[in-house]
Amino acid sequence: MRTPLAVFALLLTLAVSSASGQQTPASAYGEAVFVVSGRGWGHGVGMSQYGAYGQAVAGRTYDQILGHYYAGTEIGRAGRKEVRVLLAEGRRAVSVSSTAPFVATDASGATFELPRGAVTIDSRLRLPAAAGSGLARAVSPIVLRPAKKAQLALDGRTYRGKLELAVQGAFLRAVNVVPLESYLLGVVPGEVPSAWPAESLKAQAVAARSYALANLVKGKPFDLYADVRSQVYGGVASEKPSTSSAVLATAGEVVTYNGKVATTFYFSTSGGKTASAADVFGQKIPYLVSRPDPWDKSSPHHSWGPIVLGARTVQAKLGIDARVVDATGVTTPSSRLRALLLQTTSGSESIPGSVVRTALGLRSTWITVGVMRLDRVSAGIVTFGSAARLTGLVRGLRSPRLASSGDGSSWSGAGPVPLDATGVVSIDVAPPRTTRYRLEAEGGASAALLIQVSPKVALARPTVADPFTLRGTVRPKLRGALVTIERRRGTTWAPVGEATTDSAGAFAVGLDDVVPVGAYRARVPALGGYAAGASPVLQVIG
Repeated sequence: MRTPLAVFALLLTLAVSSASGQQTPASAYGEAVFVVSGRGWGHGVGMSQYGAYGQAVAGRTYDQILGHYYAGTEIGRAGRKEVRVLLAEGRRAVSVSSTAPFVATDASGATFELPRGAVTIDSRLRLPAAAGSGLARAVSPIVLRPAKKAQLALDGRTYRGKLELAVQGAFLRAVNVVPLESYLLGVVPGEVPSAWPAESLKAQAVAARSYALANLVKGKPFDLYADVRSQVYGGVASEKPSTSSAVLATAGEVVTYNGKVATTFYFSTSGGKTASAADVFGQKIPYLVSRPDPWDKSSPHHSWGPIVLGARTVQAKLGIDARVVDATGVTTPSSRLRALLLQTTSGSESIPGSVVRTALGLRSTWITVGVMRLDRVSAGIVTFGSAARLTGLVRGLRSPRLASSGDGSSWSGAGPVPLDATGVVSIDVAPPRTTRYRLEAEGGASAALLIQVSPKVALARPTVADPFTLRGTVRPKLRGALVTIERRRGTTWAPVGEATTDSAGAFAVGLDDVVPVGAYRARVPALGGYAAGASPVLQVIG
C-alpha cells in the first residue's frame, strides 16, 4: 500500500552482502536533491491583488475588498494634497524639456525664462538669463514649472507637477513635486493590469494612496521614492484611462485604523491565505492578520513548482560552508516558511525564510521542501546473485519509488518505496548486472547511485581422477569470458594459466603437472556490463 506523503521521512540503510556473507562498511552521504513547490507570489501581507481581482469578479465592491484584507479598518479621507517624489540623485547632469516655454525659480527668488525644447542642467546650475545676456548661475535649489496645460520631462520621461533640482556636491538630485492624486495616476497602472474590473482597480488606488501616506520618508528632502522602496512611479507614460478613472473615483480616500492612515501592504498572489505581519515582519499589527483568500485561484502563481535544486546549488546560493545533506522547514501559523533547517556534513544551520526566498529566487515563502538522496557505497562490489540493501533519504514528496537503469539514459521502475510505521524503509535489490538506481517522486529524482556487479566465480579443487586441472564456473553463464588462474607468491598473485568459458559458463585450465600445493584464485576481467570479479581463494593442500 502506498502511503500519501504530507510530510514523511524515508531512511534507507545500505548493507551490501559479499560472497562470505559479511556486510560492507557504512555508506557515505550521497548528493541530495531538493524539490521546492510553493503557493503565491510576494510577502503575503495585506491585500492580495489577484484576490482583489477575484472578489471584484464575484461582485464585491472595493470597500468590501479592502475591509476583508485589512481587518477592522474603515475608509477615511486624506489630509495631504501634495507629495515630493525622488526621481534621480547622484547625477552629473539632467535634461529637462517641455513642448512649451517653462520657468525656473531659484532659492533667491530669481526667475529664468526657458525656451521650449530640452535644456541640459548640471551641478553649476547655469541657466539662460535675460534675452541676449548668456547664462547666469542659479542658487540651489531651483524649481521648474511647466506652462499652463503643458508638462515637464526629465531625461525624456514626462511628469505632472513641478521638478525641483538641488545640488549635492558635484551632483544633482531631482524631485517631482506633484499632487497626490496625480502621483497615483502613475503608480496604480504599474501595480495591476488596467483591464481588470473597476472595483479591483479602485481597491488598488485606495491601497496605494494609503500606503504612500503611511510610509512617507523621514529626514529626507523628499517624501517618496519612485521605486520599490516606496511604490514604482512611472509618470505620465504609465497612465491608463481605466486606472486613472479608479484614482479619480476614490480621490482622497484612504484606509484608516483607529483614525490613522493604515500601512496597507499589498502583493500579487496569496495562494489561498494571506500572512500576518507578525509572521513575516516580526511586528504584530492588528489589521494585518492572516485572512482566508479563496479568490486568487485565477493567478498563474496560485501554486507553482516543482523546482528541483541540487545540494551544491543550495549550498552556494545560501552561502553554506559544508555540504548540505538534508533540509526541513519550520513554518509560521500562516503556513509561510519561518526558517529552513539545513543538515550539513559539519553540523546544522538555520536560515531565515526571507533569506531563503531571496537567495533561491522563489516567488514566496509559502513553500514545501522535499528531499531525496541515495547514499554512496563506501566499499565493495556486489557479487552476482547477492542482495544489496539501499539507503538514502526521501521526505515531503508523494509517491516515492525506486527506478533503475543499465546505462543512465533510460529508466524503469524497480518498485515502490515501502514505509513502516516510523517511516524507515529497507530496499533490497539484486541487480543482474552493473546498475544505476535512483529515487523518484512527483517533481523530481535523486542523483543516481551506481552499483557495480561482478560475476560470481567459483573455483573447484582438483579431483583425484584429474589432478592436473583446475575447473570452475562463472555466473551468469558468460560464454567466451576469459578466465585467468592465479597462484599466490608471497604478497602478489602470478598467472599460471588461462581458459575461456563454454556455453554453460564452465572453464578448465590444465597444468603440466599435478596442481602444486598453494593458494589459487580465478579472475575474470570487466566485460558485458559486469565489473571484474574473482573467486574466493582456494587452498590446495595436496
